[in-house]
Amino acid sequence: MEEYRRKAEHFLKHETQFRLGMLPTEQSHPRTRGLAETLQREPRAGIRMLQDVDQDVRASASRTFQSAEYRSLVAALIEAFRAGRRVCFSGCGATGRLSILLEACWRRFWRDLGIHSHALEQTSASLADRVCSLMTGGDYALIRSVENFEDYASFGRRQVAEAGLGAGDVLVAISEGGETSSVIGTIHEALARGARAFFVFNNPAEVLARHIERSRAVIECPAVTILDLTSGPMAVAGSTRMQATTAELLVVGSALEEALIRLLPKLLPRDMLSTVPGEWRTPGDAAARFTALLADLAHPDAVDAIAEWVTIERDLYAARGRMTYYASDCLLDIFTDTTERAPTFMLPPFRKCDDPVSPPSWAFVKNPLLETPAAWREVLCREPRCLEWDQACYEELQGPPSARANPPRLGRGELLKFLIGCEEDPSRFEAPDSAAAAVLLSREIHASEFSAWWSAFTAAAQRYRQRLAVIIGADAALLPQVERVVHVPCRPPQTPLGIWNRLAVKLVLNTLSTATMGCLGRLTSNWMANVEATNKKLIDRGTRLISELAGVDYEIACYALHETMEYLARAVTPGQEKPSPVAETVRRLRQAKAEGGALVSGSSEEPDRA
Repeated sequence: MEEYRRKAEHFLKHETQFRLGMLPTEQSHPRTRGLAETLQREPRAGIRMLQDVDQDVRASASRTFQSAEYRSLVAALIEAFRAGRRVCFSGCGATGRLSILLEACWRRFWRDLGIHSHALEQTSASLADRVCSLMTGGDYALIRSVENFEDYASFGRRQVAEAGLGAGDVLVAISEGGETSSVIGTIHEALARGARAFFVFNNPAEVLARHIERSRAVIECPAVTILDLTSGPMAVAGSTRMQATTAELLVVGSALEEALIRLLPKLLPRDMLSTVPGEWRTPGDAAARFTALLADLAHPDAVDAIAEWVTIERDLYAARGRMTYYASDCLLDIFTDTTERAPTFMLPPFRKCDDPVSPPSWAFVKNPLLETPAAWREVLCREPRCLEWDQACYEELQGPPSARANPPRLGRGELLKFLIGCEEDPSRFEAPDSAAAAVLLSREIHASEFSAWWSAFTAAAQRYRQRLAVIIGADAALLPQVERVVHVPCRPPQTPLGIWNRLAVKLVLNTLSTATMGCLGRLTSNWMANVEATNKKLIDRGTRLISELAGVDYEIACYALHETMEYLARAVTPGQEKPSPVAETVRRLRQAKAEGGALVSGSSEEPDRA
């Protein structure tokens, strides 16, 4: 039997627990049908379609904020902090990046407070360590997706053990789909070590428990408190980096901020409370604030600004150009969005400095002031936390054969090869076209340290053909030495952890990247037609997409996808941008149907970039 047939047959017979078409987050949203065509015809209309689905998050979040489970989460966080214990957020992919973001928000608050007051320096450092995060694959996965790791509960258990969670600690496990094996593994290990566990997800609990054994094991466990944030399908089918992760940031971020606000009078001396930034005396009505933020971003002025940004990036990439974002406060937010573009739209991932062969990423992120090691510490508010696992470890964890034979290099040294600092990188500005974009929050441009940052940015930007600034927030400013300033007006509340700034930037960037890729033909209607298939969930998603778009049954689509993956593994040469196996399979099946024949191996056509 040919190898691709053997793999497809194994998936069809033995991986039924990864067939997830019954989950709302994997289904097509009726209000975004024809999204790609709308974006190509009129970007503003497509942007409004995307924003319309963001409204679905409101009802789900409002229901959760009023629930006993949400109150239990806030109470557990407060209890852990009072007792000097730790709170750990765990996730994979988009939720792993969210977990790192939540930790960074907490650490940045205490770091900045310690800088402001020398008397609080030691106390602040201790309190900063009360929150940690676990991302499947470690911090390396923040910037580049790690294949297959999410399929292994043992990997999540190992990361919890390495973090040293124990009795009295709290684990908040976050999974958009509610079925990610590695995240579920973190729950099992945390419970085994005496920690309290919460499970946050975006599909109906009863559907998950009925169909997926690994989900049922934790959903029905009396020791686990679940927060079901179901809001329906995503704006783009299966793209849980959008509404699902927005709901999780809104709910879990609000819980963390509410716990902090309630504790501040007990954690800080009375005379120091006045130094706390933002609105800290009451948690505020999160559902009402979210409604107001969505209204701000749906205002015609904001839609026009996002559409202008989309047009800039669409034209840049169509000309085979490259975008480099420069940021300070928004650096981690931009990492999240740009990293997720690679598997979602089949774009080249970020490239290491010692890799002259792989194609450079279309977009990258840099700090113009700091060298790379310091830039990593700044963005994470701590030293990088990476996996240093060897072959024996992967054997013990019964990991995938590829990892056992050739352990992936995910350590700190590898992470530092992504030059996110001020080092010059000719690959960013030597493309046929190139742009440097400063991405800023309004409040940054009024800060005392902004002048030094702006000088560093404008000096670095001189090597690029285009220079622009994007400002997200209430007001803008005339910024010298850039040809264009794009202002996305909105009024996120200023709170201690900055959760609302994070939500505003996330909503804008999700819309920007999805709309840009839709304009460039990287979507088909409201489906991710250009997607990679690097784990079991994505193989299932790709198979369902092929079945839908090519008009064949699931089994035929599965065999065809595996054949294409086998072919591309041989055909794509180093340095060439790899086409999506899903899009290529759809194309070949449609062609075979039109010609009245069967799917044939191979293709002499070089895939288009856009």
